[in-house]
Amino acid sequence: MPAHANPDLYDLYERDLGDIWEAARVAGVKPGTIRVWESRGKIQRVDLPGGQPLYHLPTVKAAGKAGAKHRHDDPAGNSRGPHRRTARAA
Repeated sequence: MPAHANPDLYDLYERDLGDIWEAARVAGVKPGTIRVWESRGKIQRVDLPGGQPLYHLPTVKAAGKAGAKHRHDDPAGNSRGPHRRTARAA
């Protein structure tokens, strides 16, 4: 069971579905991140008969917000803090 489950297939609206590129845009991530979320069970795709895999965009958006706590205001920031250059001894 994924962490962010889709609604039942009959409760989905076509306007709420999008391909991997649209899902990435809604979540504010790259398409590869959507693939990783799917492989780790965070989200699941909607497989309609005879079509390409689609994603429920409100669910993907919720998954993106759930991971937002790891985003930094400073793009160079990481778990060790912002990168700073130090003067080398001559």
